[in-house]
Amino acid sequence: MTAFAALAALGGPACAQGGDWPSRPVKLVVPFPPGGSTDAVGRMLAAGLSKELGQTVIVENKGGANGNIGSDAVAKAEPDGHTLLLSGVGSNAINYALYQSMPYRDADFSHISLLATGPNVLVANPEFPARTFAELIKLARENPGKYTHASSGNGSSGHLAMEMLKQAAKIDLMHVPYKGGAAAITDTIAGRVSVLFLNQDNLLPQVQAGKLRALAVASAKRNPAYPDTPTIAESGYPGFAAESWFGLSAPARTPPAVIERLHQATVKALADPATRQKLESVGFVVVGNDPKAFSAFVGNEIAKWGAAAKASGARMD
Repeated sequence: MTAFAALAALGGPACAQGGDWPSRPVKLVVPFPPGGSTDAVGRMLAAGLSKELGQTVIVENKGGANGNIGSDAVAKAEPDGHTLLLSGVGSNAINYALYQSMPYRDADFSHISLLATGPNVLVANPEFPARTFAELIKLARENPGKYTHASSGNGSSGHLAMEMLKQAAKIDLMHVPYKGGAAAITDTIAGRVSVLFLNQDNLLPQVQAGKLRALAVASAKRNPAYPDTPTIAESGYPGFAAESWFGLSAPARTPPAVIERLHQATVKALADPATRQKLESVGFVVVGNDPKAFSAFVGNEIAKWGAAAKASGARMD
């Protein structure tokens, strides 16, 4: 028996609060502008949840401050299950260490399910002298400070992934932050920077076209979209992982019956073959775990990325 079914059978307060839910359209806040990976995942989820819940789920893009503005709006929303958050690695993990003052805390959310993960991938121009991950580490150790690494911005997951690698491998590369991944990709292809850490879906077209060479993926296991690219973990750094992720969260104190129903609907939405195919085709690994597991995952991510942010010295006002 699921938690929701148990609550329904008991007829407790949570059931009374969640029994008629959803009573109106549900708003899913995507804390970034339209067009990016977060927006695409949010719209796929909204379509699936609309079908499973029998009520329209509307995506509202509320970007700004690396996801903080939209996330804060959900943290302070009425906890009735009609306002949800497309949570993620930046707004719900990295930003806690990156920003000197945060408008919300992790305790302000009820985490429902981890939707999907996707690794950062380390790439280089095909003409770069290091043709493998091992060669890159050797080259960097022999020439400390000579080579550069690009990222989509200070405090991005790609920036902090390299900070983790620099500490683990004892190498020194100069950070070149860009305002977004597109410009970083362009300059890596042109050879203006040595290597780039970025999300797998953004890099895949360039890797498949031969414009960039994938040296390693930062996930525990090899990624299906990069089957021939070794993981950093298998390349001498056991346990190394630096992945972006997307989840579904709600304001804290949302009734448990509503949380459980959202969890079940999310798992069913992610099981849709068309949805899975779209996500997996660009290297995302579909998860769909339960609230307890997702909450523990978020806690671990906050600690991991917080340590990387502290080591990097990256701060935002």
